[in-house]
Amino acid sequence: MARLVVITGPSGVGKGTLKRGLLSELSLPESISATTRLPRQGETDGTEYHFLTRVEFEQRRDSDDFLESAEYAGNLYGTLRSEVEARSDGAKAVVLEIETRGAEQIRDRDPDAILIFIAPPNSAELRKRLEGRGTDDPEQIAVRLAEAERELTLRDEFDTVIVNDDVARATAELVTQVRSRLD
Repeated sequence: MARLVVITGPSGVGKGTLKRGLLSELSLPESISATTRLPRQGETDGTEYHFLTRVEFEQRRDSDDFLESAEYAGNLYGTLRSEVEARSDGAKAVVLEIETRGAEQIRDRDPDAILIFIAPPNSAELRKRLEGRGTDDPEQIAVRLAEAERELTLRDEFDTVIVNDDVARATAELVTQVRSRLD
């Protein structure tokens, strides 16, 4: 299997935006996560996520089909082993955008994984981003912010912390960090 590049951090911090810049710059494949959450408007199965029912997810987890899995904001998320294996062929690395509990599982299983934590400039900015994307109701935002407080205490457990205060700068730092570890 190719080396794993794990991008993690609180919901709304901009992991997806920075990841897209990394994928474009380094031409790395991305693993598509599985989830039990419902698709948001415009999302399709197999593109943004592999959408599974809770029963399907739990059966696959019990069959050891996941490299990592965790519950976040009432939904299950995980990285399918088959997804990473399919994208590993000929690649230096496969990029995973996952939440911190899953990243910790990868860290414990794979000492060669590159673990990068994306942090917000501050809590007020994180709230603004979550509210601004318009995908969650106020109760879901409150849950995500509470989880973000827990996640932010873990930031020093990762190889690199990148503060996403400026997208262009943070993307360039992410590319530099990953490139240096893959060369």
